[in-house]
Amino acid sequence: MKIKNDFKLREICGEYVVTAEGMQAVDFTKLISLNETAAFLWKTAEKQGEFTVASLAQALCDEYDVVMAQAEKDCEAIVAQWQKEGLV
Repeated sequence: MKIKNDFKLREICGEYVVTAEGMQAVDFTKLISLNETAAFLWKTAEKQGEFTVASLAQALCDEYDVVMAQAEKDCEAIVAQWQKEGLV
């Protein structure tokens, strides 16, 4: 998977939000807000380019005190949300 080029993570007033650039930016009906951990995963996915749930889960385990089974479950959920929103 890969994050679509039109979407960028921004920190605005201490909050992480995903913004759209180009034609995607025309629809303002949704604002995608990420917590600190989800923002970490977004940044990791951007750095990796092509990423998998497993690669994000490993990065989550490396950065935070979490067991792999929980990291995989959490990453599956966030990636599913990103897919639903059309971000990846």
